[in-house]
Amino acid sequence: MTRLFLLLGALACAFPALAEKKITEVTKATTPHDDSKPNSAAVPEAYAISGQFERIVVLRFKYEADLLQGMQRLVEQQGIRNAVILSGVGSLRNTHVHSVSNRNFPSKNRYVEDPDTPADIIGVNGYVIGGRIHAHMTLSNGEQAYGGHIETGNRVFTFAIVTLGVFGGNVSLDKADDKTYR
Repeated sequence: MTRLFLLLGALACAFPALAEKKITEVTKATTPHDDSKPNSAAVPEAYAISGQFERIVVLRFKYEADLLQGMQRLVEQQGIRNAVILSGVGSLRNTHVHSVSNRNFPSKNRYVEDPDTPADIIGVNGYVIGGRIHAHMTLSNGEQAYGGHIETGNRVFTFAIVTLGVFGGNVSLDKADDKTYR
């Protein structure tokens, strides 16, 4: 019996446990005043922003690159202020996304970080707003599709490609993702 315990102990040391999926929930109160305010009649229910693409930029990432950090770095290098993320494909070694997890203010975000599960990038979409990236992605692990806001820590596996449609200087997306503009 002692030999069995020693053997099991030796195997446990030789094959460390894989890192576990980490799920956290964070309440994101802008301010109690902003979260409790009603909709303003001065803010339209919906509005359109028109413009033309100045150029199309294709971003390519190699093995082990951090997808979000790489996107932000290239957006800065390319001088991109406002853009639409048109497409994205590739694969990841691990995933880290967040999604909204409630229906009333203050908003809550559910972060899911899975350091051991690879996934294919089915699609990337979103915006560059004033030089800041607001990107979402859809992933598949062969059994299910899932996704959310892209967080740091998504390491590229084979490659990743993200295509941006860059607006000319007269287009502003400043209020597009401002939850308090209501």
